[in-house]
Amino acid sequence: MTVYTERTKGHPFADFLGEHAQVLSIAFFFVVCVVFFSLMTTTFFSVGNVLNIVRQAAPILVVAIAMTLVILTGGIDLSVGSMVALINAIAAIVLALGVPWPLVIIAMLVLGGVIGLMQGWFVSYQGIPAFIVTLAGLSILRGFALYLTQGYSIPIRDVPGFFFIGRGELFGMPFPAILGILVAIAGFVVISVTKYGRQVVAVGSNLEAARRVGMPAKWIVASVYMVSGFACALAAILISARLGSGSSNAAVGFELQVIAAVVLGGTSLMGGRGTMIGTVLGTLTIAVIGNGLILMHISPFFTQIVTGAIILLAIWLNTRIFTTNFRFGGKKRN
Repeated sequence: MTVYTERTKGHPFADFLGEHAQVLSIAFFFVVCVVFFSLMTTTFFSVGNVLNIVRQAAPILVVAIAMTLVILTGGIDLSVGSMVALINAIAAIVLALGVPWPLVIIAMLVLGGVIGLMQGWFVSYQGIPAFIVTLAGLSILRGFALYLTQGYSIPIRDVPGFFFIGRGELFGMPFPAILGILVAIAGFVVISVTKYGRQVVAVGSNLEAARRVGMPAKWIVASVYMVSGFACALAAILISARLGSGSSNAAVGFELQVIAAVVLGGTSLMGGRGTMIGTVLGTLTIAVIGNGLILMHISPFFTQIVTGAIILLAIWLNTRIFTTNFRFGGKKRN
């Protein structure tokens, strides 16, 4: 007699849902947010507001793509907001001295990479937990920014080429959004196609096993923090070019938005599992929620509460409901 006790035979559509549940759930939640704010406000779906959303989301997206790599290794970078503030302030100071803006951009990207690599060295080669290293970096880097600016905003004047990076448009799209899209595509290609991307996932799944099969596991871990530093420098440039100033108070709470976008997109904080498409959707969801609440004239003091509650609810739905393994059929037991 044949009895079916375990579900193993998969229906193609159910298998697809099970495999892509994380991305599908955040995509569904994103659509719900868009529809809700479209019904609640008359200006949400205007061309000007949509362009404003993608322009403001670009710095978060750039760093979130890099943060996805960091979290895929099982790490975390709490210093990204402070790094953005420091590089934002230094860029303004150097531009005020008359240094050509292309050189400033190159120098800031190098600086971001060096700071990130230093933190990665402590995490990977010295064995200090990433939480501790980057928490220290959060304080140190913000402190340097405050010391350099003395708490004042540094204006940037008469640098039209630099301003174009944060304010310009190309083919009707904000230039920051175009940069964000290019970074997202690069992140997707790295994870999906390259050997480096496979190594990042392998290290996050089991660092010791990756090391035993000959992967440069320590270097892989250190390198993702360097990538995070590069991304922070680019985000800092986008912010300073858009605002026309550098400030030590820039990007306060930035790290929480970035981490929320990555986790909301389905990347596991335990490492080894994540998707760049999910990160893009998570970033857009964070941006839509913030913009929509402002358009609804909700008190800015209440906005953070609502945003946090929505993010918690979405992640709960993601982990408890949408990750169900859709299976049909069964395994025979005689």
